[in-house]
Amino acid sequence: MIEILDKMKEECGVFGITMKEDTAAYDVYDGLYALQHRGQESAGIAVLSHGDLKLRKRMGLVAQALEPEDLAYLTGSIGVGHVRYSTQGDSSVLNAQPLTAKSKFGALAVAHNGTLVNTELIRSLLEDSGVVFQTDTDSEVIVNLISRGIHKGLENAVLSAVQTVKGSFALVIAFEDKLIGIRDAYGIRPLILGKRGEDYILASESCAIDTVQGEIVRDIRPGEMVVIEKGQVKSYMYSEKTKQQTCSFEYIYFARPDSIIDGISVHGLRIKTGERLFQETPLDADVVIGVPDSGLAAAIGYSRASGIPFDVGFSKNKYIGRSFITPSQEARVKAVFLKLNAQKDVVAGKRVLLIDDSIVRGTTSKYLVDLLYRAGAKEVHFLVSSPMVMFPCYFGIDTPYRENLIAAKMSKKEIQDFIGSTSLHYLSTEGLIEALGHSSFCLGCFSGVYPLGAPNEFLEVLI
Repeated sequence: MIEILDKMKEECGVFGITMKEDTAAYDVYDGLYALQHRGQESAGIAVLSHGDLKLRKRMGLVAQALEPEDLAYLTGSIGVGHVRYSTQGDSSVLNAQPLTAKSKFGALAVAHNGTLVNTELIRSLLEDSGVVFQTDTDSEVIVNLISRGIHKGLENAVLSAVQTVKGSFALVIAFEDKLIGIRDAYGIRPLILGKRGEDYILASESCAIDTVQGEIVRDIRPGEMVVIEKGQVKSYMYSEKTKQQTCSFEYIYFARPDSIIDGISVHGLRIKTGERLFQETPLDADVVIGVPDSGLAAAIGYSRASGIPFDVGFSKNKYIGRSFITPSQEARVKAVFLKLNAQKDVVAGKRVLLIDDSIVRGTTSKYLVDLLYRAGAKEVHFLVSSPMVMFPCYFGIDTPYRENLIAAKMSKKEIQDFIGSTSLHYLSTEGLIEALGHSSFCLGCFSGVYPLGAPNEFLEVLI
């Protein structure tokens, strides 16, 4: 993927496992490795063994943040892990997860994927009652709410906490000999239950369950809490008015292609969007190529539907680091050309169909079109396998403010002129819904209609 100027940035990934042996940390590490695409700022693991809590978390990728000696130290049969991209709170080790708390009733570890929309109100009320916060993340609000009610039992404390907060959340919680998974009432962020022999697993994506050689049991339902204890799984529906609104961008871009979320194959969906794109915009060209890696599946789908040959249009330098962390705009632009080069023998003298999953800011798209023209392409038609991104997301994805979204301030023709393509075409919202198979998805970044109201700090950017 080109995680640079023109993509939404990842949210977070959570993983949990309960087993008989005291080696849970090793499986959590492997699970986080599989979820690395969901967050690259920090990684952490907390384990519990007979109520004893151990924690290691640092900044960086999983392999950088967690050393072999950390895993040897983290002895415990219940493990919770987290990879983070900050959507609320500074990027610092203080805000890295899992977050932990200790009380006379036991130690608690929480990993959270998502964003709350009523954080400031609850935080203020908690501070007025004497609670001291150690971080500036919304996740600590959940930890404190659970800790305050833990005397009533973990299940009751968690249920009370999630009925107080509003927003998106997939939570994995460890306490004593229990592992809990809970998903918000709209199911905006994914959470999946897996099993490996007598071990139970919770993960943001099924690819992490596959990595530890587990099998998918099912997705946690919107508004559901599962409690895993002594090899048994109990289910509680805490919200009666559940309406599934899974984030559509999980399928369009964020999730790994080998994942299955809510019964839908991510790779299969991306193939379908390419096929649907051809149905809506049948163009005549010599070759179909995809932007690595985000547009490849849709390009394959378009090629299959149209009969136009698919080929690899860009050569990728695998040894260049993540270029969005470079310090200046000029350096990030240069990094695009360091990471990718057009395959001249594929595109020279040809009418090229270039397919990507989305255009957010438009800057990278412009550079890619320029690369193809430099390589001798005669025409470059840019096709996007999702609708125009016109509104920000505040449910766990770091989307630019609306003023930074190119489709919020330019018409399609103006965007085409900006990126320099021969033509520009987007998949319609109806086409995306048809590819997904039903309409139970959050499409807020395309329509501005969200499952929940925006928090106050976002209202001005939605106008």
